[in-house]
Amino acid sequence: MKHSFEDKIYYSDTDCYGVVWHGAYTRWVERSRTEFCNVFMDVHSLEKAGTLFPVVELNIRYKASAKLFDQIIVETTLIELKKTSMKFETKVIDKTTGKIFVIATSTLVTTSLNGKLNRQIPDEIYQKLEQIKYETVSAR
Repeated sequence: MKHSFEDKIYYSDTDCYGVVWHGAYTRWVERSRTEFCNVFMDVHSLEKAGTLFPVVELNIRYKASAKLFDQIIVETTLIELKKTSMKFETKVIDKTTGKIFVIATSTLVTTSLNGKLNRQIPDEIYQKLEQIKYETVSAR
């Protein structure tokens, strides 16, 4: 499954030279991955029921610099699903040129509210992910 949304680069995203600050990309990665998850599960209900999905690994490859007022597309895809974890790839892309600014991967596991690692992703969530992993959802 793929989830995407569009955004625009503002002053709060950039340094004094109008170039996106490297840490700003993590905000788009997190937003896109969270919205992806909200498509197939009610994250708030899962938290209330005692299941969290913390990020255990985040890798970001910076390929080019986005600049002030660029229009971007942030695209997240589930690239790996295991019984114990899920891995996402997120790309931040220039809407006009198609140039890729960033490619990030993030790996999530499930834990209880007190941080104890669950042995497996809850079966109902795993089954939903298996069923929808080839769909595309866009938020505009």
